Amino acid sequence: MEKIVSMKNVSFRRNKQEILKGIDWEIAKNEHWAILGLNGSGKTSLLNIVTGYQFPTTGDVNVLCRQFGKTYIPDLRKEIGFVSSALERFSEVLDYETVEEIVVSGKFASIGLYEEVTAEDWEKADSLIKNFRLDYLKGKRYNLLSQGEKRRVLIARSLMSDPKILILDEPCSGLDILSREDVLQLTKEIANYNCHLIYVTHHIEELVEEISHVLLLRNGKIVAAGPKFEVVTDELLTETFGISVGVHWKDSRPWLSVKKEMERTKFGKAETK
Repeated sequence: MEKIVSMKNVSFRRNKQEILKGIDWEIAKNEHWAILGLNGSGKTSLLNIVTGYQFPTTGDVNVLCRQFGKTYIPDLRKEIGFVSSALERFSEVLDYETVEEIVVSGKFASIGLYEEVTAEDWEKADSLIKNFRLDYLKGKRYNLLSQGEKRRVLIARSLMSDPKILILDEPCSGLDILSREDVLQLTKEIANYNCHLIYVTHHIEELVEEISHVLLLRNGKIVAAGPKFEVVTDELLTETFGISVGVHWKDSRPWLSVKKEMERTKFGKAETK
């Protein structure tokens, strides 16, 4: 079976600190993954390796049939879309661009337009704007949009280059419940764009039906990885989050509750008294 991402015995160290340890992970064709873990668990470093912004200290990495160390990384990045609230750091440029300009810039993976845009490019951007129900925002500048509208525009932008992998890094962070559900509805539709989703979050209720697999990280190690219904369990999430939790499912989405009267073990786990 074709592998979209393959990591074998991957570790990553920074300033003598081991951030990732012995990572073995594969994404097969037509799988959509979520990555769950506490802050500091290694999620960002894992994403940086997938996108080629960091190289592993040890181990083998293969992304979209390209072996790290034997491929030109900038070409690989053109096939990976990336959406994160961290893009807000480019607000000095984004704020004064229209929705159409921001969406079409996704073709060039640039913040701002510095290359010639063809009529076909504008047509494609317009199609994405319509498909994501953003028509009412056409002509508006980015700084006039709500936080939820900004995220939806950035997701549309990420699809301009027809990526084979789309990474959504905590796309619902800071959104109210209505805006969150709007963004989650878009993630359900992304499956129609023939790309493989990697969705990073702290909140298991964001795991919509289309997400098929889950990777759990704790302290740079994989707790579990596999089909969603096998991985999102009370026991494995308790180990991942270090607190005793329960999971219940409704409409194919998991929901989390924290168990009462907890005490922590010396390993950082939590148990009910």
